[in-house]
This record gives sequence, structure tokens and C-alpha cells, in this order.
Amino acid sequence: MRTLTIANQKGGCGKTTVAINLSASIARESRRTLLVDLDPQGHCALGMAVPDEQIDLSIYDCLIGQVEGQPVELSTITWQITPNLDLAPSRTNLAALEPRLAGREDAEKLLSGLLEANAGRYDYCVIDCPPYLGLLMKNAMLAADEIIIPVDTGYFSLHGLTQQLATIEQISERNERSPSVRVLPNQYDVRTKLAREVLAELRKRFKGIIYDTIVNFNTKLKEGASFGQPITEFAPTSIGARDFQKLARETLANQPSKVPTEDILRHVERLAADADRLLATTTTLVDNRSATPPEPVWEAAPAQASMPSTTQVTPRPKPPTPAAAATIRTRTPEAVVPSAPTPHVAVPAQPVTPSSTPTPPTSPPSASDEEIDRKIEKIYGVRQVGDIVVFRSHNPEASEVQLAGDFNDWMPHTTPMRRLDNGDFEARLRLPQGSYRYRLVIDGRWSHDVHNPRVESNKYGELNSIVEILR
Repeated sequence: MRTLTIANQKGGCGKTTVAINLSASIARESRRTLLVDLDPQGHCALGMAVPDEQIDLSIYDCLIGQVEGQPVELSTITWQITPNLDLAPSRTNLAALEPRLAGREDAEKLLSGLLEANAGRYDYCVIDCPPYLGLLMKNAMLAADEIIIPVDTGYFSLHGLTQQLATIEQISERNERSPSVRVLPNQYDVRTKLAREVLAELRKRFKGIIYDTIVNFNTKLKEGASFGQPITEFAPTSIGARDFQKLARETLANQPSKVPTEDILRHVERLAADADRLLATTTTLVDNRSATPPEPVWEAAPAQASMPSTTQVTPRPKPPTPAAAATIRTRTPEAVVPSAPTPHVAVPAQPVTPSSTPTPPTSPPSASDEEIDRKIEKIYGVRQVGDIVVFRSHNPEASEVQLAGDFNDWMPHTTPMRRLDNGDFEARLRLPQGSYRYRLVIDGRWSHDVHNPRVESNKYGELNSIVEILR
């Protein structure tokens, strides 16, 4: 079982929303998932329509039972939310755990012991932490294989993230445990300049541990919580559901490799032994073959009209549809068509007199700056080719360039530009007739298209590029 702890000492960053919807999205990927609510407020149960008055036993009973010698099985407190998702709820009495266990050396490892005893029942465990450093958060961190820190793209987010990373480092050093740490940009509002600047700073300062996925601000997430449903059930086609599906798949893709079991290793050894025997047999057959040369096998000439009925013909793949071709089309060098051979005509040699001087070859006239600019405009910027709109930008130092505009609700992560071999980035879209505003997002930094002269000011004091689509 892989354990993910959602933690941040700063409140209001959406920890519980991330815990609920990430666990539901992982469960939807056919993984057996357990969500543990370690916050005495009990918001996970509230966000999944589990009535508080019907919760007889909670995670508190499982933890305190280990100390009092009256263990409570985890299966007796869990609620099934979906076929692959169980919830271990909490109640307000969980706040009394810390004063009752004050001074006990093993108090910080109660949750890890409980989860280890149930590791065979689940593939993933997601833990929701309280928004303060105490015994409960320490339990969650020591039980974690990975700690996910949700960061809202607001003014105080960087300070809270720094504090949380320092706390994780102190706990890890004291307990000789080093869980991996990931930073998740959450509640991102692309419309505000501050959010864009904070996101760019996060990517710059925490490069290597920040998620590629961004959870955008979406009202459907709050509405789903008020109805007691994760976003996968409340609005499965919304932007919020799409963000958490992408987050779940990125989390699953980062699954650490597992050590092979003894059964798998024995099976591999048997396969290797069989391969050795087969190789030895093949070598013997080759060495003992007759010295008589084999009869030649004639291949059919390419122009042969008829073929034997037993010949298998591989069907040619169908050409892509126009829409697919627009997506996968790449810039290729123009084909060189050989010209017809020029007939040789004998020309009598002309005598060269001493006074004749060879005429030096004339060099092509140098292009003016205006001509160079016009050529660049034909390559970079935006242009319409038939019913395809081509956006191209030259950023050889950038690792990622995205496109945001009216055509994708200003969500840059939905339209990444494809990197070409020469350092160019290109996107090809089919857009209806009309006028569109757009901007480029270069490694998290927003910019107008410098190769498009058509711009207008926006309400943030920046420039939007304009493209007009004609039909």
C-alpha cells in the first residue's frame, strides 16, 4: 500500500478538497483506496455525505485502542463510499488524543502501525491532516510514503510552504525517515496577475518537486462538497474533475518500482534456463546440418501480376482523417523531385586572350531589416493556413510553452505547444470564424506574442495578442 499524506500548516489551502477528490479519482482508476480523516473537524465525512450522528466508531477508537490494549479493527469503522473507496472518518473526540497520550514515546507511530496491519487490503491510502503541527500531523507524516503539500496561489502561500518543508525536514531527521515531498498548486485562478506570478515563483523555486498538474479554481468543487459528493460523481465532465483525473494519473505514474517477489524471481530463472536449452539445441542443429547447399528460393519479381493464394497481404493503413492530420502534422523538408536529364550539346571552346579578365561573381544583395522582419513574420507568430490556425514561437531556452486564450477559457494547461527540433514551439488549432485574444505561457511566465503586431491592453495592465479568423 502506498500512503499519501496531504499536509500544510497554513489553513485555507484546500487540503480536504484535495484529499477527497484525489482519493476518489485514484479509486476511479481501479485502485483500492482508503481515505483517512485525521482532522478533528471531520470534514471528509461531511464532504462524502456520511452523517455525523451515525458514526459510532472513528479513527480515534482505532488509535486509542492500541494504547489501552483493546484494539479496534479498521474494517469496523470504515464506510464504503464507492466500490473502490473506503473512508475512515473522524469526530471531534479526536482532538482529545494528544493530551491523553502526552509523554508516550510511541504516540507518533500509532497510525503507521495501524496502516501496516491493513496494508494488504488497499493499494493507496490518502491521509487528510489538520491545519496545525501536533501529534496528529506527526502521525500522518511518519506513516507517509509521500507528502503532498497543496499551495494556494495567494500572497501567504510561499511563507506557509517554507514552514511546512522545515517541519517535514525536522521530523524526518528525528525519526530517520525520508518520505518524498511534492508541491501541488491548488485553487489557481488564471485571471489574476498575482496567481500567475506566484505560480511562476513556485516553479522556479521548487523545480523538481512541483506537480505538473495544476488544480484550477472551479466552483463545481465547492458545490460537490456541499452535496456530499466527490467531483468524480457530482460533475465528472467539469474542469475540476479533469484536473483531479490528471493529478491521479500523474500520481500513479510516479509509483516507485517494487522489489520482485521470490515467485517472480524463480519464474525468471526458469525462463532463462529454457532459453539456454533452446539456444544449445539451435547451435547443434546448425553445426550438424548437411554440407549439401540448400536449393535456392526465388522471390517473386515486383512486376508479377498473379500471386499464390496462400500469400498473406498486409493491408495498408488508412490515411488519417483531416482532423487527425492537423494534430499530427509536422514540418518536413520539401521533397526533391529529380528533373529530366539535360541533353549534352557540344560547344566549341572559346580562346582566352591575355587581355580578357574573368568577371567576378555577383553576390546577392543583402536583405534589409524590413525584409528580414517580413520573413520572420511568415514563420513566427500566428497565421491561418486553410482551416488550420498555426501558432509558432521561437523559445529555444524554454522547457514548456503553452497557449491560453478565449478559445480555451484561458486555461494554458489544456493547450500545450509542441516543441520542434529547432527550438520552436507550435500549436495547430481549428477555430471558428471570429476574433480571439490569446497569450503565451513560457515556463509559467505570461507574455504576449512578440511576433504578432496586433495587441490590445487588458485590465491587468498587460497586452493580449489578437488573431482574426476568416472563412
